[in-house]
Amino acid sequence: MKRKKAAGPFEALRAIKQNLEDEEKRQAAAKGKPGPPTAGNAARAPAPPASGTAEPSGVEDDALLMARLFAGVKPLDRSRAARHRPPEDRVDPDRARRAADEAQREVDAVHERLKALIEDKARFEVADDGLHLEGRRVDLPVDTLRKLRRGALPIDARLDLHGLTAARAREELEAFLRTRRASGERCVLIIHGKGEHSPRGVGVLRGEISAWLSQGTGSDQVAAFATARPDDGGTGAVYVLLRR
Repeated sequence: MKRKKAAGPFEALRAIKQNLEDEEKRQAAAKGKPGPPTAGNAARAPAPPASGTAEPSGVEDDALLMARLFAGVKPLDRSRAARHRPPEDRVDPDRARRAADEAQREVDAVHERLKALIEDKARFEVADDGLHLEGRRVDLPVDTLRKLRRGALPIDARLDLHGLTAARAREELEAFLRTRRASGERCVLIIHGKGEHSPRGVGVLRGEISAWLSQGTGSDQVAAFATARPDDGGTGAVYVLLRR
């Protein structure tokens, strides 16, 4: 018993071809016209190939059938499809470049801030025992800090920060120091309060003033600072010596 050969893609194509031929014969019969030549119609069958011409093999028949069925089919233009992708699938080069530049600026700003904090900390020597505080740039003579601490330098201007929030007080302080230094003034008095009416008797501004004067933007204007004498506010105020 012969094993039945499994149907492949070409067998399906042959079946389609046979169906097409049968349909053509039916249409020709309906119109009274002769249909396509068949094995039973020897008179109309095509002449056998000339001597020396090879009979088309099954593979060649399959190739011809494939060529007929796929005649006129064009391959997909992938470049055109890429051009017509939805906008959300495409990357805008300009937008990507702007995002990368913005990210780099943020990184640079963080690095500059860290560098400034490290350098400011190294430039200042600061002491704070909880009541009295003082600080100086390392290149400032110690004798100058002593004079400032004793109140021996004349006060050119005063700034009272009472009642302000920490954020607002810092803004006022930095603007005040910048303006007074630009005016050529040398010594100013900053009144931050003792915090007697604050929780636990600790002033919020008192805890921040040392950092504001020795680190960050405000420190650019400062040469030294020290807790004021009792007649100038004592532990609720600080003398600030501005840089020349």
